[in-house]
Amino acid sequence: MQTRILVAYASKYGSTKEVAESIADTLHENGLAVDLKPGREVRSLENYSAVVLGAPIYILHFHKDAQGFLSRHHEALTKLPVAFFALGPLSNEAEEWKEVRVQIDKDLAKFPWFRPVEIKIFGGKFDPKNLRFPDNLLIRLPASPIHDMPASDTRDWTEIRSWASSLAALF
Repeated sequence: MQTRILVAYASKYGSTKEVAESIADTLHENGLAVDLKPGREVRSLENYSAVVLGAPIYILHFHKDAQGFLSRHHEALTKLPVAFFALGPLSNEAEEWKEVRVQIDKDLAKFPWFRPVEIKIFGGKFDPKNLRFPDNLLIRLPASPIHDMPASDTRDWTEIRSWASSLAALF
C-alpha cells in the first residue's frame, strides 16, 4: 500500500489553508500521495498512513474546526502518526511566540490521548481589511489587542517547506 497522507486544516480567512497547501505540495514533491481537505469535511481516516493537522490561533484558542476534528477522529488518531501545526504569532517577538506555544499546549491538553509526532508553530497573517463580522468589530474597540493593528504576514515559506520535507522523511 502506498503511503497516503492527509493534510487537514482549519482556516477562517485562508492563511492556514495556504500553509496546508504548501505542506501538501512539498509532501507530494517528496513522493507521497497526499489529500488536502478542510478538517470539517473529513469523514474517515481509514485510507491514510499519517495525518498533518493545521489550525490557526484565534482569540487565544486554536480553531474550533481543528478541535472538532480531534474529537471526531479520536480513535483513528491514536493509531496514526500525526503532525500538528499552528499559525499564530503576528510578530517576530519571542514573547509572543512563547505565549502562543503555551496556549497550544493548554488547548492540546484537553485531548490527553493526542500525541503528535511533531508540533510546529508558524507565524500568522493578519489583514484588518479582510475581517468579517464579528471580528471586524474588534479593530474598532480601543481595549482590543488588535485595535489599530497594521497588516502583517510572518509566515516563513522556507521554514514551512523545510518542515514538510522533514515530515516526508518521517512518514
